[in-house]
Parts: sequence; C-alpha cells; structure tokens
Amino acid sequence: MSNPIQIELTRLAAILTAALVVGILSNQLVLMLLLGVICFFCWHFIQLLKLYYQLKENNSIPLSSTHTIWGRIYEQIRGLQIKSQKRKRRLNRYFSRFREAATALPDATIILGQHGNITWCNPASYTLLGLEWPTVAEGDFAQLLQHPILTDYLSHGDHSRPVEFSSHADKTKVLSLLITPFGKTRSQQLVVVRDITRLYHLDHARRDFIANVSHELRTPLTVISGFLETMEEVPAESGGEFIPLMRQQAKRMDDTISDLLVLSRLEMDDKEPAEDPIDITALLSAIKDEAAALSGKAQHQISLSADPTLFLKGNKKELQSAFSNLIFNAVRHTPNGAHIQISWTTDGKEARFSVADTGEGIPARHIPRLTERFYRIDAARSRDSGGTGLGLAIVKHILQHHDSVLEIASQEGKGSTFSCQFPRSRVLHQ
Repeated sequence: MSNPIQIELTRLAAILTAALVVGILSNQLVLMLLLGVICFFCWHFIQLLKLYYQLKENNSIPLSSTHTIWGRIYEQIRGLQIKSQKRKRRLNRYFSRFREAATALPDATIILGQHGNITWCNPASYTLLGLEWPTVAEGDFAQLLQHPILTDYLSHGDHSRPVEFSSHADKTKVLSLLITPFGKTRSQQLVVVRDITRLYHLDHARRDFIANVSHELRTPLTVISGFLETMEEVPAESGGEFIPLMRQQAKRMDDTISDLLVLSRLEMDDKEPAEDPIDITALLSAIKDEAAALSGKAQHQISLSADPTLFLKGNKKELQSAFSNLIFNAVRHTPNGAHIQISWTTDGKEARFSVADTGEGIPARHIPRLTERFYRIDAARSRDSGGTGLGLAIVKHILQHHDSVLEIASQEGKGSTFSCQFPRSRVLHQ
C-alpha cells in the first residue's frame, strides 16, 4: 500500500510544477505558485470541514480511498468508532446486569450524588424506606427520610460503622444503614440498608438471657459462699479440707458472673460515653502499682512511660477497667521476671496506649479470636491464673465506646503488644 504522505507530497509537487509552467508562460510566476499552494490547502480545508460536520452530527465515517491521507484518517476514525460502539454495547450489557442484580437485592441500594441527592435506588428502597424510583429522583435523601438518628449520622463525617434505626415506612422493622463513598473523587455515595429486625431481637434476647441468668445465679452463689465461709473452721477429718477449694471455685464463678454482667451492660448501653477529662498518666500509675502487687513473687519488671500532659475524654471507670485488664493479663500470662512496658504517648494528633511484654508470645492462629467470649489459648493455665475468659471481650466493647479498637501484635518467643489508638476528638492537652 502506498504511503499517503508520499502521495500528498507528489500531488503538491505536481501542482507546483503546473503552476511553475503556467507562471513562466504567462510571466506571472509568483502569482501562479501562490494560487497553486492556495488551491492545495483549500482542498485540504474542505476535507477538514466535511470531517468536522460528520463528527458533529455523530454520523458514521464513510469508507474512502485509503491511498490518500484523508482516506487513512477516515479509516482510523472509523476504526475508533467501531471500537467505541463495541465498548458502549459491552458497558450497556454490564450496566443492565448490574441494574438487574441491584433490582433483585433484598437490601435497599441507593446512589447519592455529591450533594446528597438521590440519583438511583432499587425497588427494595420502597419496601424498607418508602422511597420509590423515579418519584424520589434528585430528592434530598436526609430530608425525605426525616429521621433524627439518620440525620445526625449523615451530618457526622465518619461513616465507617453502620447505624441502626427504625424504618420510616414500617416502625416494627429495625434497619442497618451503611454508607460507602465511591468514584474518582469519592464524592458519590452508595447507601445499603438492610433489614436486621430478626437479628436485632435475637441479640436483645441473648443479652437479656445472659443478664437475667447472671442475676439469678448471683443470689444462690452468695448464699453458698456465706455458708462456706462459716464452715472454714470444720476439721479436716470432717471434710474441712475441701472447703478452701469450694470457696476458690465459688469465687471463680462469682468473678465470671460479674464479668458477664459488665459485658451485658456494655452491650446494651447505646448512649455515648461520658466526655469527662481523664488524667490517664495518674490512672496508669495506680494500675501499675496494683500490677506490681499482683506480680508478687513473680517479680515482673513493670515500667511506665506516659505523657503527663496528655488527657483523654471518656468514662474513667470503663477505661480503668480496659487498661487494668490488659496490664493484669500481661502479669498473669508472662513468665516470672518478664519485662512489661506500659506506654501512653501521642503523635501530636492521636493518642496511643500500649502494653508490651517479653513473654512467650501468642501463636498467630489464636490472635483473631482472642476477643471472643471464653476463648482461651490454654484453658487450664487461664483457669489457674484466675482468668474468666471475658476480659478481652470487655476491653473490645469499652474501646468501641471510645471510638477505638484493640490491636494485637505478637511473635512466639519474643512477646506480645496490646495497643489501641484514640482519635484526635478525644485527646486533650493540659
């Protein structure tokens, strides 16, 4: 196939040659050469205009001779148009499948624009929220629902956790709403609303059961412990040798019930934690002294590194329980003489609490389950040390109340580090 550039150069040379001959014969050389060049560029300009209007009208580019440069341009553009049409048809198929899948979802799926306006929603949105498409198109999502909990959640910047609320369309339903930003600028939002009524009632039934059973067990256990206390003077030959063991097991059961009640209270407490300023350094210093007393003959080397100007907004009793649980665990589950480092520091914005030990470490397979209730790495050893198996579950819930999570890092033979980071909104500098 001939090179179109060479063809155009040949054509230009032919025009200039003809203009040169005519110019010499007519004694108007410059004028004829100028007219030749003008004719050449006028022809290209006409071709350019034709292409412009065809593209403007979205017309399909016609086939043309590929021997000219314009034929090649038309060929390339037509190829791009064919590819674009294929891509468009493929995207339309994908979009149709997405629409069909989203329409079939039992969860309400809503797409919000940059200003919180509804750009699309599926049929489940009407069932759960009373939002019918296309009636609510471009409507303000928050104003259409008019739910105080939801309004506060949408205005709050953090959407990392779902929010639970009663359905506007059906008050008997409990819904869970989660917002996920998407798009190149993350300005659009995907809202997914799920009906969790059954799970909500099951969870409340479980919490009520644990709380009620724990309360019911406490009364007879108190009576039994009282009788055992009065029986301490019974001679060994009359069975008195078993009394200390019975009292030990009764105390262990009482501790378990106390922790269950604390955990139940934390789970059912939906209120925001107190915003009291807490001197964490003083709090950790007191816990360190208690940990040293608990260590006793084990002689753990416990050190504290804390910023005395760093305060935290929260519930003092809950935080004391969380921090003491982590520190006492380090004392109970590390060998004699191990070093335990307690830290309370800041990076200038967020605050971080950590407890690091030089103990035996935790196998990696156990770490994801450590905050589960009654989960123990070594059940026998945990019972001997006085643990109930609920401490880390309590810590997890307390930290959630204070916008934090428990982080666990461990390496077998080198020790473990339990830490948590508190957001800037809860940090105070005195």
